[in-house]
Amino acid sequence: MAKTGTTTQGLRAAIERSGYYPALVAEAVEAAVGGEPVVSYLVHQETTFDANEVRRHVTVLVLTGNRFIVSHTDEQAADGTSPSPYATTSTESVKLDRISSVVLSRVVANPEAYTPGTLPREVVLTIGWGAVSRIDLEPAACGDPNCDADHGYTGSATADDLSLRVSEAGDGPDTVRQALAFAQALSEATAATGR
Repeated sequence: MAKTGTTTQGLRAAIERSGYYPALVAEAVEAAVGGEPVVSYLVHQETTFDANEVRRHVTVLVLTGNRFIVSHTDEQAADGTSPSPYATTSTESVKLDRISSVVLSRVVANPEAYTPGTLPREVVLTIGWGAVSRIDLEPAACGDPNCDADHGYTGSATADDLSLRVSEAGDGPDTVRQALAFAQALSEATAATGR
């Protein structure tokens, strides 16, 4: 379930509607936001299956006039370090001018009949600010199939700080619209910092 909006009160209400440890999540997010006005936000709850356990996760994205704030909260089962279940919450605050990319991938059914304004079946929002990079390497080769020389390695580096998938089937059409709205607000905000 994802919710988006533009007020601090709306952000608090969306966190409460998610039903996922709302007091814990709201306190962490509100502490990170501080006194800044909220421009836009997205609250996305996700349920995953890990072996024979069901785990929940909530991601809260907040855009202020100066910063992008991302919060993750996960629940954990009791284990060797804790005799009772527990939750972990983290927040990261990123200045808007540090955001290097906002990628929005849209999956559209029946593209040959696409009409502008039709809602995508799913969207994937990927945001990069340089905190996490992934390097994919493979052995380099030349065009000669008989060559056994060492040509070193070739590869690519990809910024991969946050990737969030929202689908119409899993989250509902309103959630897809909300993710699109947040992505647009963030993209516009990062473009404005470059002026």
